[in-house]
Amino acid sequence: MRSLSEPAPCAVELLATSVEPIEEELTVSIAPELEAHILRYYHVERWRIGTIARQLRVHGGTVRRVLAQAGLPRIGPVQRSSQLDAYLPFIAQTLEKFPTLTASRLYVMVRERGYLGGPDHFRHLISLHRPRPKAEAYLRLSTLPGE
Repeated sequence: MRSLSEPAPCAVELLATSVEPIEEELTVSIAPELEAHILRYYHVERWRIGTIARQLRVHGGTVRRVLAQAGLPRIGPVQRSSQLDAYLPFIAQTLEKFPTLTASRLYVMVRERGYLGGPDHFRHLISLHRPRPKAEAYLRLSTLPGE
């Protein structure tokens, strides 16, 4: 394991020298050691792609390609709980009964039950939970010129 006082290995040092033209495109192979560094920094150290690219002196696309080829799941942001989570059953039940109820009125109802969040963010969250109308099939009218 590398200590923080040691500099990160430079990609130029780890880059393989074989450049092979294939169908008018140049492909540069990456050394397995560089791929291992990229995978470790991303999955173990949880560094962002830009940080890895900067430290190893490679392009961000190279880091993305190595991560995509590895086939490991992407690391996303941790899903945090919302103040609204405690009121979602009430909101879903109310919107099921009254689908046209405005978000402002629903905000007042939830506020009476103890919700402390702001109205703008509440309206945004309600738009994500509001039931959508069913998509209707329609026949497209097509006419010939002069009809």
